[in-house]
Parts: sequence; C-alpha cells; structure tokens
Amino acid sequence: MALPEFKQNFLKDCVSAGALKFGTFTLKSKRISPYFFNAGLFHRADLLRSISSAYAHTLKAHAEADASFQWDILFGPAYKGIPLAAASVDKLADLDLAKYGQKSYSFNRKEAKDHGEGGNIVGASLKGKKIVIVDDVITAGTAIREAIDIIKREGGELVGIIVAFDRQEKTPTATDDDGKPGPSAIGEVRKHI
Repeated sequence: MALPEFKQNFLKDCVSAGALKFGTFTLKSKRISPYFFNAGLFHRADLLRSISSAYAHTLKAHAEADASFQWDILFGPAYKGIPLAAASVDKLADLDLAKYGQKSYSFNRKEAKDHGEGGNIVGASLKGKKIVIVDDVITAGTAIREAIDIIKREGGELVGIIVAFDRQEKTPTATDDDGKPGPSAIGEVRKHI
C-alpha cells in the first residue's frame, strides 16, 4: 500500500533538508543509531509547512476514522514542540476552518514565570480540556512523560500523542540479565498514562 501523498512529501522534505540522515550516529542516550532525525532543521517556512501538514493531515484522518477522537488543544512541549503545535493547529484551520478554527495550542516554559501572568503554561489553559501532545521524536519517552505530567498537573485530559519520528527503541529491562529487550518507549508511555 502506497503512503498518502502528504507522508511522501514529508519524507522527501526530511531527506532533502538533511533532517533525516543515515549513517552512524551517537544519540543523547549514548546509543549508536543508523539514522538521525533533527526536526530543528524545519526552520524554513516551506519545511515547517511540510511537517505541520503531515501532523494536520494525520490528526484529521484519525478524527475522520474515529468519531470519538475529540480534542481541544495541541500541546507542544518546550522547545521543539512549540512551533510544531502552533503551525499544526494553523494548518488544520486551513484544511477545515469550520471544524478546526476554534482549536487552540499551548506549550510549557522550562522555568515558571513569577511575574505578569505567571506560571509555566503559555497559550490556552489546559484545565478541563482534551489535549493532544505534538512532538518531533520519541526515543526513550522521557519528554513525553514530562508533558503528560504537566497536562495532568494543569487539569487537562490527554487524548493523544503525535510524533513525526518514532525510533521504536526498546527500553532496558529492570534486571537486564535475560538478554531480552525491554518494552518499547511507546509502551512505557502508555503505562504512564
């Protein structure tokens, strides 16, 4: 089965921008990987449009396939998730203004602000809202778990997570003595929810 056009375009743009590279790379976790994904390279308008279009079309397709999938806010964890959430909610409004024109986005500050409006959430309040996390990559799931904790603390309800790149890595097992890989990072995030 062929990939939808928006996914094909996104993958082509990842390679042409150098955001998806193949070779030998040492990750933050010190693991060696045959590929590297850097969404920070989507800083040009055409590339930001490509990645936000991929997110928007994916969210729209999921909502059309499952009528129970309802959300109010796209939450972009600091820092790379911030422009992704903002651009994606804008792209959704382009796709269907009547359906998505009143949707919002929010993001967190790394440090809480103690003046002005204060707090560490910028954008729409999460309290009582249905939230979808928008982020670039999931490797170990650490950033996603932190975002889930923020959403819970702020009184929001997590209803979905969308990432551009899932490394499909396995986490280490608790004992690591049986030689078997642990659960996937996504599996660990599901437990956290």
